[in-house]
Amino acid sequence: MQKRNFFGAAALIFFGIIFGAVLVSNLGWVRPSYADVQVGADHPPLQEVNIDAEAFNDAFTNVAEKVTPSIVSIHVVSTQKLQQMEMPFKFFFDHPDVPQTPERKQEGSGSGVIISKDGYILTNNHVVKNAEKVTVLLNSKETYKAEVVGTDPLTDLAVIKIDADDDLPAAYLGDSDKLKVGQWVVAIGNPLGYLTSTVTAGIVSARGRNLNLINDKNGYGIEDFIQTDAAINPGNSGGALVDLTGAVVGINTAIATNGFNASYIGYGFAIPINVAKTVSEDLISYGKVRRGYIGIMIAPVDAAKAKALGLDKPHGVFINQIVEDGSASKADIQPSDVILSIDGKEVNQPNELQSYIATKRAGDEVTLKIFRDGDTIERTVTLKARKEDEKAVEISKERKERDKKLDKSEITFDNLGLTVRNMTSSELEKYGTENGILITKVEPYSPAQDQNLGRGIVISEVNKKSIDDVEQFEDIINDKKGDAILMKIVLPNGNSNFVGLEIPEK
Repeated sequence: MQKRNFFGAAALIFFGIIFGAVLVSNLGWVRPSYADVQVGADHPPLQEVNIDAEAFNDAFTNVAEKVTPSIVSIHVVSTQKLQQMEMPFKFFFDHPDVPQTPERKQEGSGSGVIISKDGYILTNNHVVKNAEKVTVLLNSKETYKAEVVGTDPLTDLAVIKIDADDDLPAAYLGDSDKLKVGQWVVAIGNPLGYLTSTVTAGIVSARGRNLNLINDKNGYGIEDFIQTDAAINPGNSGGALVDLTGAVVGINTAIATNGFNASYIGYGFAIPINVAKTVSEDLISYGKVRRGYIGIMIAPVDAAKAKALGLDKPHGVFINQIVEDGSASKADIQPSDVILSIDGKEVNQPNELQSYIATKRAGDEVTLKIFRDGDTIERTVTLKARKEDEKAVEISKERKERDKKLDKSEITFDNLGLTVRNMTSSELEKYGTENGILITKVEPYSPAQDQNLGRGIVISEVNKKSIDDVEQFEDIINDKKGDAILMKIVLPNGNSNFVGLEIPEK
């Protein structure tokens, strides 16, 4: 009997242990209340953050807070000429004597950096190229219409201006010459057209990159890109590359892409801010860049060339040719000379030399350290402007003054069925003419339409006399009532033609 009681007690104890284990382990049969659940409580954060790590983190947040208000979003509307194969339809009323220039509107977006409190903004030339309408969205969500002040295709830089209060948050422009490979940098911009005020971080991956992206018709371009692995995508163009002090060290311009999706795959490229500072100052002051030139054709120095010249190693920049009447021709610089440094700055690639010269203006002096016939010599060169640049600056000054006085009102001649207006300097440049007035409207079945005149055509001369404004054209029309005039017209594609037009008596 006692033995049976012992086994009964043992069984009760065993089942009690099993039931208790189930309750403790919660095998799904018994659920705790919500008050008992503490998600994530098993892995508390570090009790103390390393002071260096916290300071490093603060450096990025401080840069973002300081510089982001200086970065703007730019929206551009432009007109793109269509190729003949792109034309979906051929209009029935095209006249065979007037070449048609089919066009379509297109929109684009980019970024910009506020560089002055009164509204000057630095961006890329390719962002605002051929822009008809430019709109700027500030970080504060305010929107402004902008004017293109000037562009420099050789560096892919441009300056635009908004009329805002004189208290805009202008960015601090640093010294890109002090950048080192491996240094942390931050890219700030508006990628993909809608991700405004985006901040990404990376390092300077390389310096002095030449990508052959920027060239004029003679193959000349100025490229000395800063390469970074901070994420840069379409829409970042014109935004800022910033060091950890909050100083802008570059203007984001290009990305490495696989060509299919045209988006970030690892590397972006920025124009050094030292180049951008000089360019922007000239664009603001003159509308064009007063860039200086040495007047030489240059090439890298490879191992074979170095050995033939007697150099101890391949370095410096080789002079292939001296440009006639250029600065170098007046300073005892010869073909086959090797430029080792300029103003004490060592140069080993042609684009390094070009980039440094791009920070100088016509009239500035530079000192070249040159290797010639086994000796090292120094020559001082006074930089000159290219003839075409000198002419461009003169024309730019004249046009800037002209635009200030320009009356942009339209005049309609009911007896001709013709409406014309004055043209801005940028419009004249687009048509490739130095003067003229623009036809904005032609009435159906009018004398103007009978002579194949149409909207978008420029009248540059009347009776072999240049036309500069609509008032001058009006005087001629009033003086020639009942007679006829011979007009030189310029078409949107740049071609010119002559058209006779009879002026009714009334």
